[in-house]
Amino acid sequence: MTTPPALLIAGHGTRDDAGAEAFRDFVRQLGRRRPDLPVAGGFIELSPPPLGEAVAELVGKGVRRFAAVPLMLVSAGHAKGDIPAALAREKERHAGISYTYGRPLGPHPALLNVLERRLDEALGGAARTPEDRADVTVLLVGRGSTDPDANAEVHKAARLLWEGRGYAGVETAFVSLAAPDVPSGLDRCARLGARRIVVLPYFLFTGILPDRVRQQTEGWAAAHPDVEVRSADVIGPEPELLDLVIERYEEAVKGDLRMNCDSCVYRIALPGFEDKVGLPQQPHFHPDDDGHHHGHGHHPHGGHSHSHAR
Repeated sequence: MTTPPALLIAGHGTRDDAGAEAFRDFVRQLGRRRPDLPVAGGFIELSPPPLGEAVAELVGKGVRRFAAVPLMLVSAGHAKGDIPAALAREKERHAGISYTYGRPLGPHPALLNVLERRLDEALGGAARTPEDRADVTVLLVGRGSTDPDANAEVHKAARLLWEGRGYAGVETAFVSLAAPDVPSGLDRCARLGARRIVVLPYFLFTGILPDRVRQQTEGWAAAHPDVEVRSADVIGPEPELLDLVIERYEEAVKGDLRMNCDSCVYRIALPGFEDKVGLPQQPHFHPDDDGHHHGHGHHPHGGHSHSHAR
């Protein structure tokens, strides 16, 4: 009987201790959900443990093959470049290992259902039917990226969340790096006639950026007392999220990745981003990675080798 590849979870990292612990606890939950698999997880920056330490943990258990899943909602620079470059570096550090790389998590119907649940909770359970939601405008707030493809994915999630659920509208905003920001997004909702708004953070776990979304929302609401504004919670470690990560793992193992490369700035010359085509990628330096002295290998992202087995 062939032993299945191990599961490696790759996270971004956060300076928020609670957010980092939420990730680590989620990895432990995955291990309990799939006791037949070795499971480990690490970050590419900011938080311990570094991704290299998670790989070393698996190798120490005798693992030679693993499938890596980026615990990220959109395919931005981290999922497209930083993690593949880090995995390529680990392959150089540990002779004889091989890996496949999965795709990011969203937008996915299971996560849209969780987002809908978060909206219902924010509204006190009083808006469960399309008729109840006719006067509710949602502002879906993503992390924000310098990658236009990633920002477009947030807009796609917003449209899918709107379809068939009866909300007056689902607008988008970003908390960093991209426009519109949260106050501007709320301004747009108000100009469109919204008098009942729920700000919905498009984040997996708590952290500095979701806290910033809530703070900016409260500041805007205080300045606009004529508009009802509520804040929803992040997605969190729901059963749907656990199942989705396993689904992405199984896709990677089977080679059914379906990576979207049609609008990737590392492959396609999009206006204003022409200089990124074929740009070599380097793994992040992680201060807790005691193997960083091995050097940073380049990852030629222009060929989109992140979607192939290693």
